[in-house]
Formats: sequence, C-alpha cells, structure tokens
Amino acid sequence: MKVLMIGDVVSKPGRIAVLERIQDLREQHEIDLAIMNAENLAGGFSVTPPLCEQLFSSGIDVMTSGNHIFDKKEAADYIRKQPRLIRPANYPPNTPGNGYWVGAVNGTKVAVLNVMGRVFMPPSDDPFRVINCLLESVAAETTVRIVDVHAEATSEKVAMGWYLDGRVSAVLGTHTHVQTADERILPGGTAYLTDLGMTGSYAGVIGMNKADVIARFTSVPAKRAEHSSGDVRICAAVIDIDESTGQARGIQRLSLNHEQ
Repeated sequence: MKVLMIGDVVSKPGRIAVLERIQDLREQHEIDLAIMNAENLAGGFSVTPPLCEQLFSSGIDVMTSGNHIFDKKEAADYIRKQPRLIRPANYPPNTPGNGYWVGAVNGTKVAVLNVMGRVFMPPSDDPFRVINCLLESVAAETTVRIVDVHAEATSEKVAMGWYLDGRVSAVLGTHTHVQTADERILPGGTAYLTDLGMTGSYAGVIGMNKADVIARFTSVPAKRAEHSSGDVRICAAVIDIDESTGQARGIQRLSLNHEQ
C-alpha cells in the first residue's frame, strides 16, 4: 500500500496547490490513501466545511489537524458530522470529533491517528498514554496505522517515533511548517519523519505575510497575520507499507515547487 501524507496545508496558496496536484501525485506515486494536515486550511487558522468538502471530493481521503482546529466556530459542528476530519486525540474527553479514523482501503483495514505534543504547546493530556489507549482500541486486523504527531519540540516527536516503533506503520510530525531531512525506517519497521513541512507560500513566515509577522514580533498591538503569496511548495511524504504486516518498506520525502 502506498500512503501520501501532505504536511500542514496553509491557506489559499496551499489549498490551490493540493487541489491542482493531488490527482497527479496519486497517479505518479500509485497512492492508495491520501492524508493531509488541515489545521491551517482556512486563512491559516482552522477549517470551513466547504473547503474540506472541496478537498475531499478532489482526492484527499482523510484530514488530520492540531491546535488551531477549533479557531473557527463552524469547525466544531462540522467535525462532529465528518469522521474523515480528525483532531488530536489528547484533547479533553468532551471535545467534538474523534482522534482517529478507521476504514478500509482496497480491502485492507487502515487507522489514521492524531495526537498533539505538550512541549511549548497548549495544555493537553499525555500523548504517549493516549496513543497507547487508542492502539489498544484498534482491532488487530487493522494492520496499517498512520500517526500524525502535531508537536513543536523535535525531541518529543523523535521520542514518539521510538515509543511506537514496531506498533504502527508510520509516525509523521507536523506543526513547525519546516520540513526535516531525517526520514528513515526504524528498526521495528515504522517509517519516521520529524516534520513533513508546510504546503503553502514560502515567501513569508511559515506561510503568513512577513510584514504582518514581523509586526507581531516588534510592535504591540499587531493584527492577525494574513497569508503570504508566491514561492509555493508542496511538502509531503510517500510511505510504502506491507499490508500483511503493517511494516513500512520505504519512505520518500517530497518537496515540490508549484507555480500558481
């Protein structure tokens, strides 16, 4: 099985890039399951139902998220109704939505799981304990298991990779919007990448207008940053997984220019 995981998709430039390239990427890499992190989808903060539905209908199968998922009020109602949009499982128990998705892909049971780190992040439950509980609830015949670790600290993401080695097919980091070059297969057969990177405009600061962001660092008060434009890239990874064992056979990091 080939799984495509696209890093944090930021605002309109990132959305357009995914919409225009997802079918080409699926065909080129023979993708069976396409996942993307959507927490920055709408103006850089959270999601809206029409934008998610547009991407689902264009070739995205599952969306993960992170600390910005509920920045827009409509996200809470939508995530209750759309099981293919998931949020970090270590949010409080009464939080709308689910922290994982389970489905069948070409006859193979697949689970996509999402947790959020705690270092330099908003308060949340212990992601290591929570992911343990999630994995215990996933049926043994669900062999393919993909984990999005939405976290700031590199050490926390690396620790999660080792913690889950041999128990999941892939551990892929999101949140920092900066792609790392440490893709590998861990000894237990788990594909690992500390951060997938950002899909969006690299002409600003992690996808946002550089003047707006600089103002936030140098003046008070400063307005919420708008997205930047130009120099668009798609950052992602392709993971090749043995369906029978759930172990990864390979991981390929992608960083693609996209003209708009």
